[in-house]
Amino acid sequence: MSLIKSLLAGSALTALTTGVAFAEPALIFDLGGKFDKSFNEAAFHGAQRWVEETGGTYRELEMQSEAQREQALRRLAEVGANPIVMTGFAFGDVLTQIAGDYPDTKFAIIDMVVDAPNVQSVVFAEEQGSYLAGVMAGMKSETGTVGFIGGMDIPLIHKFECGFAQGFKATQPEGKVVINYTGTTPAAWNDPVKGGELARAQKSQGADVIYAAAGGTGIGVLQAAADEGILSIGVDSNQNHLHPGQVLTSMVKRVDNAVYDAFTAGTDLEPGVKVMDLAAGGVDVAVDDANKDLVDAEMQAAVDEAKAGIASGEIKVHDYMTDNSCPAS
Repeated sequence: MSLIKSLLAGSALTALTTGVAFAEPALIFDLGGKFDKSFNEAAFHGAQRWVEETGGTYRELEMQSEAQREQALRRLAEVGANPIVMTGFAFGDVLTQIAGDYPDTKFAIIDMVVDAPNVQSVVFAEEQGSYLAGVMAGMKSETGTVGFIGGMDIPLIHKFECGFAQGFKATQPEGKVVINYTGTTPAAWNDPVKGGELARAQKSQGADVIYAAAGGTGIGVLQAAADEGILSIGVDSNQNHLHPGQVLTSMVKRVDNAVYDAFTAGTDLEPGVKVMDLAAGGVDVAVDDANKDLVDAEMQAAVDEAKAGIASGEIKVHDYMTDNSCPAS
């Protein structure tokens, strides 16, 4: 299958195939595709918001295999795309190797830190948003057991797991968190069948609220939870609408804002590390018409209190990336 899955504005395809350079930004989606209803789709919405507000155009690539990462970055840089935004930690090694070859090109990478003078590294405080989701799960769970299903077993996803467990234990200190990961390769992000199987297995162990941090695999988790009559928690994009009244909340990770901001900055994109935490609006829990009946005033008050505690520093949410342990799990 071609590396070029889809491109916007027609001229982008011309630029990639003829080498004509235009000063347009570019967005590369990670494996799983831009319509994964999760991480990649959030990035897509940020790019679309920029188009709607500016009338601009951008180049867009969807990865088909790991082997295409370097090819994608070099092709875009060589045709003049600037800045080039990529979704996902897996671009880190390749970007580290090639950023110096294109000193006049600005790059933005989401979920990984790459130390280069022309790279902006955007990282999120996923543990903080996950803590809020854990508080909500603890208040809603009737069995005292909740589940966490991660995608690829990597430190980044352990940030979600640990924050969720800590928030849950803050509400139910004697409660139990059942934890599973889908796999150890990138295929773990796009296996909804296995996600559903894990969700049903966790229900059999007593879990009545399951948090999925697994990209496209999570769609299977949410479906199985709805089918089994238990609650789920979505991630990255607001997934409440996928099963109204059966998704307790979604831990929204504002990847859309990261892409929108990078496109808006254009060639003036500032290098360095950009931290998108709770205080900066980088993470939150979603309450809307699809889940409002599940979130009573007491739960909302507990979430608001937790937000204030995190912002003030009174609540210290464990960050697995700085301490590879998960004391609450």
